[in-house]
Amino acid sequence: MRIHTLTLLATAASAMLFASLAQASDTEAVFRVPNPKWKAECGSCHIAYPVRLLPAESWRAIMAGLDKHFGSDASLDAATATEITAFLEKNANASRSKIEPATKPQLRITETSWFKREHDEVSAATWKNPQVKSAANCGACHTLADRGEFNEHGLRIPKT
Repeated sequence: MRIHTLTLLATAASAMLFASLAQASDTEAVFRVPNPKWKAECGSCHIAYPVRLLPAESWRAIMAGLDKHFGSDASLDAATATEITAFLEKNANASRSKIEPATKPQLRITETSWFKREHDEVSAATWKNPQVKSAANCGACHTLADRGEFNEHGLRIPKT
């Protein structure tokens, strides 16, 4: 009986460890979903923000308003817009809309509760640093952001 219980405990612990490792690698992978048109079009003005950071309804609203995209005209031809919208919808974070219900789609990743929680230790002075400029400038601190890597190893916060 004792050996059986120990075997069960060891098996459960191994399963939990495997699940946590798989989840960690899945978390990293969600930032690296490839699509050349999305990367080229969205990445031409800023990093191509990780798709999984917003739900599909947010991406649809962003794509529908590209003619006035945060103060700029980022319009695309219809075929490109359709392809990128489909990609964003397919790879969006389905659970994010359940976590953050809103009356209208959230358009700024920097305003999500997830982003605020992840960056709560960043001072107001850091956001105002000329090297950073705003919370939307991921690459200012996340040196590997252009490759979709946002882990602590590539984090370098500019001095104020």
